[in-house]
Amino acid sequence: MYNAADYKAGGKRAHCVVVGNEKGGSGKSTTVINLIFGLMDSGHQVTCVDLDFRQQTLNRFLEFRTAYAEAKGLVLAMPEIRRFSPSALGAVASARGAELSRFDGFVKGLQSDSDFVVIDTPGNDTVLGAHAHSHADVLITPVNDSFIDLDVIAKVSPLDYKVIGPGHYTESVWHQREIKLSRDKRSTEWLVLRNRLSALESKNKRAMDAVMQDLVERFGFRALPGFGERVIFRELFLKGLTLFDVDAADGDNRRRMSHVAARHEVRSLLRAVTGCLDAPVRKHAAA
Repeated sequence: MYNAADYKAGGKRAHCVVVGNEKGGSGKSTTVINLIFGLMDSGHQVTCVDLDFRQQTLNRFLEFRTAYAEAKGLVLAMPEIRRFSPSALGAVASARGAELSRFDGFVKGLQSDSDFVVIDTPGNDTVLGAHAHSHADVLITPVNDSFIDLDVIAKVSPLDYKVIGPGHYTESVWHQREIKLSRDKRSTEWLVLRNRLSALESKNKRAMDAVMQDLVERFGFRALPGFGERVIFRELFLKGLTLFDVDAADGDNRRRMSHVAARHEVRSLLRAVTGCLDAPVRKHAAA
């Protein structure tokens, strides 16, 4: 864990936050977008990198944002966008090693530019995506609150819900955390974000709660309530807008009561991230 002296000021290094999960459909894009703009709304300078070269959801969102601002004559805050170009020979072992080394230099070059570097990784197993985890000061792993999504984190017995062992993603995270500790002499705080939590009590929810508590103790992460299934996130995506823009944008995006709960979820995530790093939130917007 960092202390306040590690926070970027007068040339100090930026904090690196990686959002990753090898399971698609977990709300990773919603998480990374709201994390970036939530940090910016709190007064931080943010540099972002999209390593999902196929889907490029984050890059597409920022393109929509630029186009919408131009069409409406708005001035909308934008993070610093930095692009890493993968090697055309990435499947060759020698080229792969050179690419990872090049990525290490790329990330190091971002450390003095911002308060936070946020890296979005692909929703599948790639060498570069896994290696990016080794740069995380904070790793955020969104999962849907179901045993389908939990399977990448842990192997669970279907008979008694006992944890049998780590899932393949957890094993990868452990490996990358060891690399970071050896290379940087720094640890990674791992946050598992439970998205789409049901408000209703059920047998599945009780089982998930029990298993998750067991995993927290075994695997060394913190489990947090994440984002609900909210229409507002989908409505704003094509405009490149977030909850922090609804008052500044045009009349179609005025704040509604349904936005308040969503903003509270984002604020809770921001508090967890900055709390891990002892990084001050410079400006608190009203919920």
